Amino acid sequence: MPSLLKRSAKRVQQDLSAFEALVEEYQRPMYRVAYRLAGNHDDAMDLIGEALYEAFRNFGRFEPGTRFDRWLYRIMTNRHIDHVRRTARRPVLSLDQVAEESVGGWELPDPESDPSDLVMDDLLSEHMQTALDELPEEFRMAVILADLEEMTYDEVAQILHCPVGTVRSRLHRGRMLLRQKLTVAAGSGGR
Repeated sequence: MPSLLKRSAKRVQQDLSAFEALVEEYQRPMYRVAYRLAGNHDDAMDLIGEALYEAFRNFGRFEPGTRFDRWLYRIMTNRHIDHVRRTARRPVLSLDQVAEESVGGWELPDPESDPSDLVMDDLLSEHMQTALDELPEEFRMAVILADLEEMTYDEVAQILHCPVGTVRSRLHRGRMLLRQKLTVAAGSGGR
């Protein structure tokens, strides 16, 4: 029995090493996708944490030879959809409203001081992120995966669990809505 435990421990260590190497290789694109889905740094980091936790728990199911990033994006997209569904059922408390109603107010950190947000501003303009955030969820995910992450329609369909025709339809509608929102933003001087 001790030799079986040694083999199991060795296999877990090998899996951990392989998982760490893959995560390190894909951490930048993983953050980009998470940021675009979530819309801000903190939610993106939460999304990455949840997706990596689930990916590691199920790493034994990952098929070597397939694309790790696509597998991870599918997990991340599913976690994001779960989060959106949970959030829709909970009432949201506005910090601005609470601050106005309370005597002392709330002390909130300056969002401009976060270095990762400053870097992301270079990668994706505020107007583009705002327009993406305003898209319906199914259109936004299709546009992010196909246009911004440059995945094929087949890959997007696999990640979103829908037919390729649905991906094309969502991309068409999503691009049209995005174009309208960006045109309106440009016409109004950015806001």
